[in-house]
Amino acid sequence: MSGEVLLRVGVVAALAVDAFVHVALAPRIDLAAPGGIGGGTLFGAQALVAALAAALLLVRPSRFSYALAGLVLLSALAAVVLYSLVNVPALGPIPSMYDPQWYPLKTLTAVAEGIGAVLAGLGYLRCRPSPA
Repeated sequence: MSGEVLLRVGVVAALAVDAFVHVALAPRIDLAAPGGIGGGTLFGAQALVAALAAALLLVRPSRFSYALAGLVLLSALAAVVLYSLVNVPALGPIPSMYDPQWYPLKTLTAVAEGIGAVLAGLGYLRCRPSPA
C-alpha cells in the first residue's frame, strides 16, 4: 500500500470516528440544550459534513479534498476543546454547549480529530497541485 493511500485511509477513518461520535452524542446534547438551533442539530450537521468530506476524499483524492478534510477535523477539534475549557454563552440561536467533562467518546473524537488533521495536512503536502 502506498504512503498516500495510508494517509487517505487514516484521514477517512478519523472523519468516520468524528461522524460516528457526533451522531451518537447528538440526542444527549439536545437534551442538555434544547433551545434555539439545538446542540443535537449542530452535532448532526457536523456528522454529515464529516461523512461528506470522507466520501469526497475517497472518491477524489486531491489537495482540495485533503484541505477540506483537515478544516472539518480542525474545526471539530477546536470546538470540543473550546467548549471544554470555556463556558461560551449562547450565541443567538446557538446554545451554550459548555461541557468540561472528558468521557471516552469525547476523548476518542478529540484524539481522532487531532491525528486526522495532521494526516490531512501531510496528504495535502504530498498531493501535486492540479494543472490550471
